[in-house]
Amino acid sequence: MTAPTAHDSPQKTGWIEVIAGCMFSGKTEELIRRIRRAQIARQQVAIFKPGIDDRYSPDHIVSHSEARLLSVRVENAADILRLAGDAQVVGIDEAQFFDMGIVDVAEELANRGKRVIIAGLDQDFRGKPFEPMPQLLAVAEYITKTLAICVVCGNPADRTQRTTDASERVLLGEKDSYEARCRRCFRPPKP
Repeated sequence: MTAPTAHDSPQKTGWIEVIAGCMFSGKTEELIRRIRRAQIARQQVAIFKPGIDDRYSPDHIVSHSEARLLSVRVENAADILRLAGDAQVVGIDEAQFFDMGIVDVAEELANRGKRVIIAGLDQDFRGKPFEPMPQLLAVAEYITKTLAICVVCGNPADRTQRTTDASERVLLGEKDSYEARCRRCFRPPKP
């Protein structure tokens, strides 16, 4: 299901929206678009990103197309609860880099009546579920799966191909370390 519209938005309750997909599929772009619409509606927003992610900016979420919004870097999910304050809308980018506590944080924020918008990779470079995203998908009211374009064949892509020999699960990188691939062109690393 897609994000709620003005006609089907829940009333007097909070909810969780998850934007999931592979790298280069527009997840952060979509998060920024939704947050900007909330700002236009004069809603109070708070935006967070994991402390590990300093690729483009230490204090902004930034899409690959260089759209950006001011954000707060936090070291763990629990910090979000403390810093969200009176925000009506809470945006969280790169959720796969948070600890499993992000699931309870998202639920607590929604239970407090906030709209929680979370973006993250649903699969790692091996094509396996990237925790805590599966758990966030399970508790979300609204899910958007974004697709990129496969750099090999041009089909819709939902996998992230690592192009280096690095074996650690978390490796911050960009176009020199990853490519978007479709199911047919994706080559998982050897175990």
